[in-house]
Amino acid sequence: MESYKQEFIEFMIDSRVLKFGEFILKSGRKSPFFMNAGGYVTGTQLRKLGGYYARAIAENFGLDFDVLFGPAYKGIPLAVATTMAISELYGKEIRYCSNRKEAKDHGDSGILLGSPLEDGDRVVIIEDVTTSGKSIDETYPILTAQAKVEVKGLMVSLNRMERGKGEGSALEEIQEQYGMPAKAIVTMAEVVEYLYNKPYQGNVYIDDELKKKIGEYYRQYGAQNHTWQ
Repeated sequence: MESYKQEFIEFMIDSRVLKFGEFILKSGRKSPFFMNAGGYVTGTQLRKLGGYYARAIAENFGLDFDVLFGPAYKGIPLAVATTMAISELYGKEIRYCSNRKEAKDHGDSGILLGSPLEDGDRVVIIEDVTTSGKSIDETYPILTAQAKVEVKGLMVSLNRMERGKGEGSALEEIQEQYGMPAKAIVTMAEVVEYLYNKPYQGNVYIDDELKKKIGEYYRQYGAQNHTWQ
């Protein structure tokens, strides 16, 4: 596993964004882990987060694109932080763009924030996590309605490796439906591999008991093409 992925897992723990226990998701599923990107609230956290996203985007998609699109609302700070990180780390100027939930009819009017989209723009979408793919179903038509853009891919922070609408994972279904790659900085399998029975700052976050619960969760809700031990 790449060092930046290991650092990112520790960063999620330190920021209290990734938690273990018992959580009821919006889907109604009872999950032994929960990830909430809304927990990144300080300048230092956002600066680091942008750096992890920038490295993952460069590794998976390269930097030959024009716009980083972050869907409202959590995607807005992600897009801003990551465009700044791409500039700092790679010297590449990427425009950021986000959408409003409702179009504005005065002043800076329209449905978009940040840079307008132009015909020929190559766009990467950035999100925190995708469980069902519903957010992309809402976002993709907004992008394609603004201009003739090429969507290069989707980057999320954590691949939960759960079934989406069918038997495949949400990211796999997005790839199939929209014909674009959908990647994550880390997968849940990588998180478990890295933290299992490994003390971090005096705590073992994933012991035998929790690993068993995660395994049971994936046997019930895991995507068909993902193996779990």
